Amino acid sequence: MSKQFDVIVIGGGPGGYIAAIRAAQLGFNVACIDEWKNARGGPALGGTCTNVGCIPSKALLQSSENYDQAGHHFADHGIDIKGLAMDVAKMLGRKDAVVKQNNDGILYLFKKNKVTFFHGRGTFAKASDAGYEISVAGSTPDTLVGKHVIVATGSNARALPGAPFDEEMILSNDGALRVGAVPQKLGLIGSGVIGLEMGSVWRRLGSQVTVLEALPTFLGAVDEQIAREAKKAFDKQGLKIELGVKVGEVKTGKKGVSVAWTNARGEAQTLEVNKLIVSIGRVPNTIGLGAEAVGLKLDERGAIVVDGDCKTSLPNVWAVGDVVRGPMLAHKAEEEGVAVAERIAGQHGHVNFNTVPWVIYTSPEIAWVGQTEQQLKSAGRAYKAGTFPFLANGRARALGDTTGMVKFLADAATDEILGVHIVGPQASELISEAVVAMEFRASSEDIARICHAHPSLSEATKEAALAVDKRTLNF
Repeated sequence: MSKQFDVIVIGGGPGGYIAAIRAAQLGFNVACIDEWKNARGGPALGGTCTNVGCIPSKALLQSSENYDQAGHHFADHGIDIKGLAMDVAKMLGRKDAVVKQNNDGILYLFKKNKVTFFHGRGTFAKASDAGYEISVAGSTPDTLVGKHVIVATGSNARALPGAPFDEEMILSNDGALRVGAVPQKLGLIGSGVIGLEMGSVWRRLGSQVTVLEALPTFLGAVDEQIAREAKKAFDKQGLKIELGVKVGEVKTGKKGVSVAWTNARGEAQTLEVNKLIVSIGRVPNTIGLGAEAVGLKLDERGAIVVDGDCKTSLPNVWAVGDVVRGPMLAHKAEEEGVAVAERIAGQHGHVNFNTVPWVIYTSPEIAWVGQTEQQLKSAGRAYKAGTFPFLANGRARALGDTTGMVKFLADAATDEILGVHIVGPQASELISEAVVAMEFRASSEDIARICHAHPSLSEATKEAALAVDKRTLNF
């Protein structure tokens, strides 16, 4: 006999598990289905983000940053280290422990909020008078019926045509997080978030890293001034980034991977590396969902078609996160999950795409919210800009990291903040002030007149706001 629920969530990543918890908080009888497995075959809730994305990559970034600091910067502080070495196996073990803590934490949250968890693959079977029948394929097969269904099945790494992932030589984000030894030469195709972060990890540990990017500009989605500043820092670190390339045949052999490519001048080149990470985007994960069984509409990319409220083509079926339109960001998925749960309860859930922050966790970090200068120019919008370098910030000097700047863009007439862009230390944390300000439609003067603690990196935010009106105090 099938088990009846008010809400069934398919997928236990950031969008799914948050949607399930919020729906349970609102009084619904909720089930969540997720098929991720840990090394022992048990449940590994958290989706790509927790298992092979956001969380493990940040663990490796932190370990490699510590190693880099010890090897190149501790001496500046009077700390003398001899015999410095990196135990890659221990680093990976720590990463796995951090992942497990997050996996277990979500299971605890499900118990706390009375969300019923099913470990397996959820598939639409049919529509019925009671709602939608969902089959669970796993160690304990089951059949569930839900009045409402929220699809949060995430995305998968896009493979390079003719070069499928083997996770040994040609790596997706998954394999990139499990490299057991520092490769002498590492190649990356794609200079997006995953490529830059993984390239940074292994470059710090001693790899010669070459990044091949098809686009003629570096980080095209980032404000051009900020992207140029970041590129200068990466070049100085030894990260070799080739732009405007055309990748040809990729061959694997016993010693590694050979990539034929053409540079921006049309000259044929060959890149020989021990490992190749391919990070050319992600595709919605809808294969095996059973969309055809119930008539759920997908677009040409395989994404689920939704309206502005995350409603699909079917009544009482919703979809959130990477499997729908919009940026493939964990925090965007979480906000959509909360909003959908509240809409099911008759409330007015809301997600403002204009204030979704973006972060690249390299060193320097890159973070931004709102529009870039090139977008404002393209739209013909009159604006004012203000920048402030971390070089003139006392806390950054004390940290020993003065790379980068904070940049404000504000409406020329109203002074409303239209975008904030940061490259430098702790940009991921500093951007939150800008998100709050933009949600309240603050002006740059509002930030300029707020007292910021001294000495702090956040003073650079205040000074950049002051710079919009050409009245910085410390530069």
